Parts: sequence; C-alpha cells; structure tokens
Amino acid sequence: MLFAALSSAVGAVLLVAGIPKVRDRDRMARVVRGYKLLPDGVAPVAGALLPWIEIVIGTALVLGIAPVASGTLAACLFVAFFAGLSINLIRGRNDLDCGCFAFGGGSDEVGHIGWWHSARAAALAAAGIAVTFTPAMGTFERIGGAAIGLLAVTVVCVGVYARSVMSFGRRPIDQYLSNAATEMRAVSYISRY
Repeated sequence: MLFAALSSAVGAVLLVAGIPKVRDRDRMARVVRGYKLLPDGVAPVAGALLPWIEIVIGTALVLGIAPVASGTLAACLFVAFFAGLSINLIRGRNDLDCGCFAFGGGSDEVGHIGWWHSARAAALAAAGIAVTFTPAMGTFERIGGAAIGLLAVTVVCVGVYARSVMSFGRRPIDQYLSNAATEMRAVSYISRY
C-alpha cells in the first residue's frame, strides 16, 4: 500500500504540474527558453510537449500502470528538472520562472528559482526511483494506497492555496495602515505651513 500511495502522490504532483500548463503554450515556451539549455527553435516544441508528458506519466502513476516504466520516466523527468534548475543556479541565474506548477505571479511578475526548487526536484526523482520497486499488489491495496497518496497531495495543494490567499495575523493590514498613517502625517505636517 505504501508503494501505491507513493506512486499516486508522485503522479498527482505531475498532474497538478501539467494540467494548468496545457492552456498556455506560449508562456511555457518562454519558460523553457528562459533556462537557456535548449536551442531557441526547440523551446516551443518542448514547451508544448512537456505538460502532456507530465500528464501521461502522472496518469500512469496514479492508476498504477506499468510502475517500473512510469516510475523510471518520472525519475528521468525530475532529474532533468533538477539539472536545469541547478545549472541555472550555479550560473547565478535565479530570476527565472520555475514553470514547475503553472507560472509564477501575474503576467509582468518575474519568478525566482532557488535551491529549494532543485531539492524538491531531486526528492521527487528519488520518489520516482522508489516507485520502480513497487511489488505486485491486490486491487484493495492499490485503491487504498492511491487514495492515501491523492489525499496527501490534495491536502498540500489546499494548504499552499490557503496560504497564498489568507493572511494570519494583522501584518498586511497593519503595514497598509502604517503607510497610510505616515502619508497622513506628512500631509498634515505640510498643510501646517
């Protein structure tokens, strides 16, 4: 059941990463081109194919289809991501949109990569390798493990989303009010004279 959960979790990560990227081929091509690892003519093709590769491998992993092959392909994909991220970080180029899970920020916002992204890709590659050791299992074990893996990824996705839209504490409003108070003091000070 553990291997089924791991396989489903890695597959779900690939699905969560691949599905949103299908809609914006041009932006995906820009992300691939930004890494400066492939010739400019290959970037649009890689940008168009990469989301579909992630979706196909992710689906195979979630459904438990050919775990050795799908685990190996996932590991190779994550090793390629690790290499691309690490090479650019070593070059001192961290002002790139990772392109990991759709695209960072708004259309004008420049994403930033860091060693965290590289470490995450390496950990997912290791998980892909571990999936290749999946023993034969029954239907109940497969379904139970898949449910656990999908639930784990869902909880993480909901947590990340909630963190991005919710603010715990008063810091953002305090910062806004602090700026407004400073501006009002300045206006009040100037209006005295």
